[in-house]
Amino acid sequence: MPGLLTHGEHAGRGRALPSDSLYRWSPRMRKIAFLIPALLLAACSQPASPPEPLADAPPPMTGATPAEAAASTTPDAVAAPQAAAEHAKDAAAAPADASSPVEPAADDARARIETLLGDAAQYEKVFNAFKTAVVAGDRPAVVEEVRFPLNISGGKKITGPGEFQRNYEKIITPAVVKAVSAQEFGKVFVNQQGVMIGDGQVWLNGQCLDKACTRTEVKVITIQ
Repeated sequence: MPGLLTHGEHAGRGRALPSDSLYRWSPRMRKIAFLIPALLLAACSQPASPPEPLADAPPPMTGATPAEAAASTTPDAVAAPQAAAEHAKDAAAAPADASSPVEPAADDARARIETLLGDAAQYEKVFNAFKTAVVAGDRPAVVEEVRFPLNISGGKKITGPGEFQRNYEKIITPAVVKAVSAQEFGKVFVNQQGVMIGDGQVWLNGQCLDKACTRTEVKVITIQ
């Protein structure tokens, strides 16, 4: 073949002459030789890899879209009233602060008297007269505000003014004087049995003076 060394030339250079089959390309070898440049060209045409993110760059956004995120923060039309109701229920069940009790208003006591017992002004008049007499130690004035028979401690009764005067110190005790002097009419306890002073030391109630009960008389009915 042209361009190939002869056997003698190879021998002269100290090399062995390869066989002629090594210089002839088979169809398969020709196909490989044809594909190599194409593969090299394709490798060179690949796009460059993206640059590495900066250390202080923000992380990529993942998860819900802005619309989905907004929807997740919007209260459900059914759950919101339920949550409000539960919240109101927890608030109503919470115990009141013992350090700041709510005092009843004077108008509330008068309104309750009007609803349960009748004329609140008459009750207030007797209350004030009895309190003034007890604090001053005015025995005749105290008797004027009492209805007999008078209920006293131990389930006993005082039948009239004379017996009351004889047992005055036993009936109007220091505890009774303290309870009456500390009581304000606007803060009295009221129920269907009457108006209570202190912790039950004194009770006031009215009595009908006619069958239709158009006229009543309020007096002290219990001292204990």
